[in-house]
Amino acid sequence: MSNQDKHFSDNEVKHLEMIQAIIARMGQNSFVIKGLTITLFAGTFALLEKGLCSFSFCFLIIPIVFLWFLDSYYLRKERQYRKLYNMTRIHKVALFDMSISNVNGKHTCYLCCLFSKTEWVFYLTLILSILIIQNDIVAKLITLIKTMIANGY
Repeated sequence: MSNQDKHFSDNEVKHLEMIQAIIARMGQNSFVIKGLTITLFAGTFALLEKGLCSFSFCFLIIPIVFLWFLDSYYLRKERQYRKLYNMTRIHKVALFDMSISNVNGKHTCYLCCLFSKTEWVFYLTLILSILIIQNDIVAKLITLIKTMIANGY
C-alpha cells in the first residue's frame, strides 16, 4: 500500500463509497437480468411441455439475445466504474467527479464485455439448449444409438 492509499480525507472516502455503491448496483442489475433470462427460459419450456404455448421455441432466442446485450451493457458500466474507483483511489480524478466518459481501456469496450467468459458461456449455453430442444436432437441421438446397438455396431 503506497502513501497515497493510506491517507484519505472524509470527502475522498465518501467519494469512494459512492462509486462502490454504483458498482454494486451494476452487479445487481446484471444478476437480475441473468435471473430473468433463466425464468423466461424455464417458463417457456414448462408452457411448451404442457402444450399451453404453440409458438416455436426458437422465438425465445430473440429476447435472450436482447437480454445478453443489456447484461453486457451493465457489465461494461461496472468495469468503467471499477476503473474510475481505482483512478480515484490514486488521486487521478477530481473529488466527486463521477464521469466515466474518459474511462476507457481494454476491458471496458462493449465487445469485450459482450464476449467475456461470464457472458458468452451463460447465453450461448441457453441458445444452444434452445436449438437442441427445438430440433429434438437428443431424441434423434438416442434413436441413432439404439439403432447402432441393435445392428451390432
